[in-house]
Amino acid sequence: MKTTHPTTSIWTTEIRARPNLDKDITADVCVVGAGVAGLTTAYLLGKEGKSVVVLDDRTIGGGETSRTTAHLVNALDDRYFNLEKLHGQRGAQLAAESHTAAIDRIEDIVGTERMHCKFERLDGYLFLPPGESTDLIDRELAAAHRAGLTQVERIARAPLKDFDTGPCLRFPRQAQFHPMKYLDALSHTIERNGGRIFNHTHAEEFKGEQQTVKTSRGAVVSAGAIVVATNTPVNDWVTLHTKQAAYRTYVIGVRIPRGSVTRALYWDTPDPYHYIRLADSDSHEVLVVGGEDHKTGQADDTEERFNRLDVWTRERFADAGEIEFQWSGQIMEPVDSLAFIGRNPGEQNVYVATGDSGNGITHGTIAGILLTDLILGRKNDWTSLYDPSRISARAIGEFTKENLNAVAQFSDYVTAGDVDTARDIQRGSGSVVRRGLKKVAIYRDTHGVLHERSAVCPHLGCLVDWNPTERTWDCPCHGSRFDPKGKVVNGPALVGLSPVD
Repeated sequence: MKTTHPTTSIWTTEIRARPNLDKDITADVCVVGAGVAGLTTAYLLGKEGKSVVVLDDRTIGGGETSRTTAHLVNALDDRYFNLEKLHGQRGAQLAAESHTAAIDRIEDIVGTERMHCKFERLDGYLFLPPGESTDLIDRELAAAHRAGLTQVERIARAPLKDFDTGPCLRFPRQAQFHPMKYLDALSHTIERNGGRIFNHTHAEEFKGEQQTVKTSRGAVVSAGAIVVATNTPVNDWVTLHTKQAAYRTYVIGVRIPRGSVTRALYWDTPDPYHYIRLADSDSHEVLVVGGEDHKTGQADDTEERFNRLDVWTRERFADAGEIEFQWSGQIMEPVDSLAFIGRNPGEQNVYVATGDSGNGITHGTIAGILLTDLILGRKNDWTSLYDPSRISARAIGEFTKENLNAVAQFSDYVTAGDVDTARDIQRGSGSVVRRGLKKVAIYRDTHGVLHERSAVCPHLGCLVDWNPTERTWDCPCHGSRFDPKGKVVNGPALVGLSPVD
């Protein structure tokens, strides 16, 4: 298995860095997060004449949007028969309507703004593992039709020459694009409409009553409304994090001859599941295959996940060549399968977008549409479905399971360290070491220098684990992630790992 860098995404478009915020400013809306949800919200609000400021502690698209595989779909991972059970038939219809509208809105933005982001409509195919009963796709077909997706049809097999998928569902008018080219074009349009974007600006304090965002360098944004679009909300300490769980998902990009695989989106149904699309390269195509998910911070076989994807792909695609890319991304999975988009619980002028549920591009676009309507005081039929304050009694079992899982991670406090002493840690690697009653996260860099931080996640106190693939410290409770030296990479933690006394 030959690879390039262990976490190199295929979406390598360079986006010009924007300046950092170095003085106090005001705006109608402050958006925190420059991924698809944040920038779509900023774009749509700007089109409505609102002054918008966007803050990101990295660069545009530097978070999870750069790690998506960009399936633009109304064929949802959690299945319509399940959404119908959790949210009723009307809820399933609104889910189908909103994801369909999100694809249409992206297509409209691409056309209106003349973006060159390789947007294309294509079919999607949902198929079963070999020998499995067709009951699941029969149930999903009926539920999809009840949800209003009446063009979905059952066919004998997906259009793949190398293996027979058997009976599957065809979802017409799905789409794909190059997500970073899209964000690049979107950011330029936001700025042409008067919006201001700041990079390397870490938001560390949110005051909803005063409607201010304070940055780590002291500059403050005062705004009429605040939108937190940071994959998982960094302004909410507990409430939303009890209603969703963080998962890592893995992706490989395999070189194939141009035209050897029918251009479409493909998904299977087992656990762990797999998802497939094609992307263009200069002289060939790249088969992008993902899956092998696990809860963040709760697996020690991350390299093996890539190996399993490799084996699965080569068993089904005879023309699969060299692996050119491999990376992982973070998925926030709500207990009731739909995103949380709307007012932050208990606050009037602070809004959140989280819980992508494996459909981050469409959920992020839904967020832009819905949050724009809420901020402008317009009625939107999707409001209740995506309300962050909702409590789904039908999902109480999943809610209990996920929170018991988080509580169980505190047992790490009484276990031994990963290694006995720092001397056992190899260069370029990290381990948790016990020192008396404390645990220390120790990274040895490529020069042999040790970097020590507390292993306690500053969010709610779980102990982090070393992720050798991404070279990060990952929290197994709520998905916070930190770089090798302890700087925060993903929320909900707002600050990095503490220095060791």
